[in-house]
Amino acid sequence: MSSESISVFDIFKIGVGPSSSHTLGPWRAAQKFVEHIRDKNLLFEVTELRVLLYGSLAKTGKGHGTDIAVQLGLCGDDPVTFAVDKIDAKIQDIRRMKKILLLGLHEVSFDPHDDIEFLITESLPFHPNAVTFLAATKKGEDFAETYYSVGGGFVVQEGEETIHENDVELPFPINNAADLQHWCLKTGMSVSEIVMENELAWRPENETKEGVLNTWRVMWECMFRGCHTKGDLPGGLFVNRRAAALNKKLLKGRAYSDYETWISAIRNGGSEFTYILDWVSCFALAVNEENAAFGRVVTAPTNGAAGVIPAVLQYYICFCNGHHEDDIIKFLLTASEIGSIFKKGATLSAAMGGCQAEIGVSSAMAAAGLTECMGGTQKQVMMASEIAMEHHLGLTCDPIAGLVQIPCIERNTMGAIKAITASQLAMQSTPDFAKVSLDAVVQTMWDTAKDMSLKYKETADGGLAVNVPLSLPEC
Repeated sequence: MSSESISVFDIFKIGVGPSSSHTLGPWRAAQKFVEHIRDKNLLFEVTELRVLLYGSLAKTGKGHGTDIAVQLGLCGDDPVTFAVDKIDAKIQDIRRMKKILLLGLHEVSFDPHDDIEFLITESLPFHPNAVTFLAATKKGEDFAETYYSVGGGFVVQEGEETIHENDVELPFPINNAADLQHWCLKTGMSVSEIVMENELAWRPENETKEGVLNTWRVMWECMFRGCHTKGDLPGGLFVNRRAAALNKKLLKGRAYSDYETWISAIRNGGSEFTYILDWVSCFALAVNEENAAFGRVVTAPTNGAAGVIPAVLQYYICFCNGHHEDDIIKFLLTASEIGSIFKKGATLSAAMGGCQAEIGVSSAMAAAGLTECMGGTQKQVMMASEIAMEHHLGLTCDPIAGLVQIPCIERNTMGAIKAITASQLAMQSTPDFAKVSLDAVVQTMWDTAKDMSLKYKETADGGLAVNVPLSLPEC
């Protein structure tokens, strides 16, 4: 089992949609590749460049924007800060000029149509999401590196077993739920307090708090933007964005001017069950419509599942009187630890485990965060997480046309509702009598992932992807 030291900011990464493993990961891999060339003093020696995409990256890469991501990464652009409204123009310039500016410094001939190869019949053994970069130099030397996008924006270079650059010695090392429970019982601290103590190994507490609140700012900005943006999503499916219309319908003309007054307007609509249910769906739809439109999102723990945690946290803020910075921090710290446990014991990659690795994990994370903030015990927090994942086991990943749209966007609403239900069940239960542990469900998820047919692992080779007849232009 992995012994990585995983921070809250490893689980929650700010980036660009539509996919953490197919967009953010390859983007980061391309950045690393050109930085390695620069560090070897070969940047200005490069004369040719090729990109080879394997496995799932090849099969659904166009729908996920993998080709776009690697080009931006090779240019040295950063997914955290690059203006998303400039993406199309930059990619069109590269395509038209047939040249790319490596790290923004060195121009090389590059035709994306010819120099990015989608090897849909080939897969590398370590992980289905593989990309190889090949550079030729003036001296006739070739420079090549292979990277694996292993889920949630995490990237591993060929030959590495895991990511070591962020490893530190933690006061409370946690590889599984049993470890987390051990430290909670031994110290009497809550899950979020244990996580905060571990975060001190990387940075002072005030910096962690500021960073977590900034993460939430990016989440709610994405959600607010999605609730006010109309039109069809890109990619050729012509999926109509629904969050804006639902937002308008639910508010019934109540006035607001910004995020804070929006919250007040939502609260003033009442507390009827169906009203709250509609809002949770609206919150989740908004985030993943933004994700599908190459908007700025936060991996939670992936882009395809980015709407679950913001939706559940926004539910807590609007309908559980949870609009307090300390509660937001507790929620996200707790959720991050559950995501870390699933990454270490199973996977966050749909290409490895199907959608149970994305929506399932995000639902488990959200259930834990909500339970922590609602005053649940440490055992109830872990029980809520287990319940949420238990009822996502076996969920396949079968995106129509390889786009993160159908069924992905609606699945975020399902994951959010299941998280709230799981939290409610755990809060009304006695965990000591539970028959299934969180570690058992993590292991079961991993066993299920290994047994699952490859066609249901983000390849668009099975399920809805082949059973829904659609006439699509090439995308």
